[in-house]
Order: sequence, then C-alpha cells, then structure tokens
Amino acid sequence: MKLEGVVRQLGLEVHVSAGKLDADVTGGYACDLLSYVMAKAKAGDLWITVQGHPNIVAVASLIGLAGVVVAEGAKVEPATLEKAEQEGVPILTTPLPTYAVAGRLWELGVR
Repeated sequence: MKLEGVVRQLGLEVHVSAGKLDADVTGGYACDLLSYVMAKAKAGDLWITVQGHPNIVAVASLIGLAGVVVAEGAKVEPATLEKAEQEGVPILTTPLPTYAVAGRLWELGVR
C-alpha cells in the first residue's frame, strides 16, 4: 500500500516530506525504544511512536522507513521537522493511540 493511501485512510496529518507519499508501506513497527527500532524494523515499514525528537529522523533514515507516525497527540519538535525535511522522511501525526493506529494498519492489510 502507498503511504498516501495510509494517510488518507487514517486521517493522518502530514508535516513534512509530502513529496514522499508515493512510498510503498510494506510493514509496520510500533515502539518507542530507538534501539529496538534499529534492531527490528525493516526498510519500508511505517514506524508508530510517541517520540518527537530529532533522533527519530536519524533512525528512520538509517533503516529506510516509509515514514514515522507520531501518535497520541505527541508533539514533534521543530528541529525534528527541519531534519526530516532535509532527510526526506515523512513525519505524520495523529491523536489516535498507538494501539489504534497499529490495528487500523493491520485492517488495511499492512502486515
């Protein structure tokens, strides 16, 4: 599924890298521990977290993630958005709980 479709289906707000919404979302990963994400997430995954600091961009870029969903209404730091724009990492937000986002992705066929 394309990231654009996920954004539309879940009503996510796109903050940066809107030009990258044609990326294929091949899986998902939900976790707030950066070391776990680096060890277990795969390229093409959509990462769900409540972290909003610039390190999420570094991790997403390193792995080649399709994007980052910052859930639960958590705030994203301005420096994070600047870095994400530079790196081409889509940053998306939602007030939905992490569990709900993961469940909706599963319902959409993102495994």
